[in-house]
Amino acid sequence: MYGLCLRYAKCRDEASDMLQEGFIKVFKNLGKYEPKQALIFWIRRVMINACLEYIRRNKKHEASQSDLVEEVIEGPAGTINIQDAKELIELIQQLPDDYRVVFNLYSIEGYSHKEISEMIAITVSNSKVRLMRARAILQKQLKQQMSA
Repeated sequence: MYGLCLRYAKCRDEASDMLQEGFIKVFKNLGKYEPKQALIFWIRRVMINACLEYIRRNKKHEASQSDLVEEVIEGPAGTINIQDAKELIELIQQLPDDYRVVFNLYSIEGYSHKEISEMIAITVSNSKVRLMRARAILQKQLKQQMSA
């Protein structure tokens, strides 16, 4: 679960806070668990919700990143090799909050844009735009790493 929290957090300390809050929610809501589904999937869902809640609650009054126009870097699929999963997590952690959340929910957790829009109260098209911009930022960062 710590790895899941790392993908939503900006740093390890924030991930630890998310993890702690998530497990508090798990233990408080254990009575709501229905054995029809595997416990690990239920805990995972509670953790994701705890991460999203943490981000919403701790969001600073930063300039909105949603108006940024990122350069989309085109490249043949499969040309980028990530040597270490830690590097990828660090790159994901550097994404703006709005982009990081949508990227994780869609690309890693497998939620649809409709589900994401309902979870974080945005439109489906906004979810798609945030995902596209997150991917563009990651591609740009990876390209810079490869050329360095």
